[in-house]
Amino acid sequence: MQRQSFDLLILGSSSAAPTTKRNPSAQLLNVAERFFLIDCGESTQIQLRKYKTKFQKIDHIFISHLHGDHFLGLPGFLSSMHLLGRKQPLTLYCPKELKGIIDLINTVSDTRLNYEIKWHFTKNDGLNLLFEDEKVQVFSFPMKHRIFCTGFLFKEKPLLRKIDKDELDKNKISTAEINNLRHGLDVINEDGKKIKNKEVTIDPEPPRSFAYCSDTIYDEDILKYIKGVDLLYHESTFLNDKAGRAKETYHSTAEQAAKIAKAGKVKQLLLGHYSARYPDLEPFLLEAGSFFKDVLLATEGKKVKI
Repeated sequence: MQRQSFDLLILGSSSAAPTTKRNPSAQLLNVAERFFLIDCGESTQIQLRKYKTKFQKIDHIFISHLHGDHFLGLPGFLSSMHLLGRKQPLTLYCPKELKGIIDLINTVSDTRLNYEIKWHFTKNDGLNLLFEDEKVQVFSFPMKHRIFCTGFLFKEKPLLRKIDKDELDKNKISTAEINNLRHGLDVINEDGKKIKNKEVTIDPEPPRSFAYCSDTIYDEDILKYIKGVDLLYHESTFLNDKAGRAKETYHSTAEQAAKIAKAGKVKQLLLGHYSARYPDLEPFLLEAGSFFKDVLLATEGKKVKI
């Protein structure tokens, strides 16, 4: 049986100023065919078209904070979904001030969306559950930036146990008991004998997780939220030669991102949010790689299977 999807698509990897090759922050996460848009900088909808993603599949948008490179693509994207005939509700997880911005734009442009926006305002007082269904949980957690900012944690729920069909037949277990077995329960076979679950099932793959650490100064307080995740995205606006500038602007360097990844014992690190002053990204890989072994660069169009 093929494992359910848990895939990340990079739509934008630049920081405040875009370049001809890099767009402002935006990522699209697919967990079991639930599509989550994370931040929405300028050009996000163009990038979605470029990489052949259907707008109407996105029902949840997460905005980390209200610096323009993380949300200025949102008004146009909301309008495009309206023009394309969207009817189903869309949920926005964001700082509360964003509603006033969107309401004002729609008022002065006399825009009335065909669909409902459900607003879920984020908090920065710890780990907060934002969304949950039978497949995935999404949490927010505080980031230390110049303004209110949150990160996001996406956690796959534990998968059902796998059935060993040979053992099923050998132990004379009715197919009517399969659902109970998949949920980890012991069952009674056709002879009235109790069969322990582990005798006829196989452990599923461990659940996966992804943490998105948007704009933040180096901050070890986030370790309790991102510890052990399969993939950590951590901003790396600067290289270490600009560590002073990073501290001044409440951003991080590639080295600092790697130190967080190492301390958090994550499996893989994804760097991004690069300053436009760096046309070559290879030094980011080298700098982070000195402290953490499994490092990836977020670049437009990159797909990461978690």
